[in-house]
Amino acid sequence: MKRAVIVTGGRIEREFCLGYFKGQSFDYYIAADKGLQFFFENKRKPDLIVGDFDSADPKALQYFEGQEGIAWMRLMPEKDDTDTECAIRQAITLGIEEIHILGGTGSRLDHMLGTVGLLGIGLREHVEIFLVDSRNRVRMVEKQCLISKEEQYGDYVSLLPVTNKVTGVTLTGMKYPLSGYTMEHYSSLGISNEIVGAAAEITLEDGALLVIESRD
Repeated sequence: MKRAVIVTGGRIEREFCLGYFKGQSFDYYIAADKGLQFFFENKRKPDLIVGDFDSADPKALQYFEGQEGIAWMRLMPEKDDTDTECAIRQAITLGIEEIHILGGTGSRLDHMLGTVGLLGIGLREHVEIFLVDSRNRVRMVEKQCLISKEEQYGDYVSLLPVTNKVTGVTLTGMKYPLSGYTMEHYSSLGISNEIVGAAAEITLEDGALLVIESRD
């Protein structure tokens, strides 16, 4: 399985990102616009740089423009898609099957929610996409999700419906189980569940769920 990490321009937690790089094995490293600054400051070389560079440091641009072995995807500032979306779609064209997004959260709620919505690209393209920061790991699922207690990210697992209705929701191995339940918008029912078995299994019949693993 080919795996890629995208560092984009939200809140980039330096120590967390460096530790994530060290603890994971990736085939492709992608800088999306301001995420280029992380690679520059930490003297790491991305395989692909994507963006309109309206918020990138000119010194970082100059530094990487002088290096070989880096692919560039230069975008116009007036465009329909965010730099992060373009980076995701470009990764998929490269045959990437699993994508991890760092720097996708932060103070801009519009950008963060927009990035959460991009997880749906993974459902359409059959690519698993994770949005990760030091306290959260988010994915979007439409059939099944298995999370082992040993490998869970934090202490809590929350489920939020993406579609108007998510039918046949069944939760096993969790503190608050469900069987064949229909989850709908405008409800906080799925917040702050916990894994109590060796693993939690989440299955659903129709619709899509956000699965958010988090720690305080």
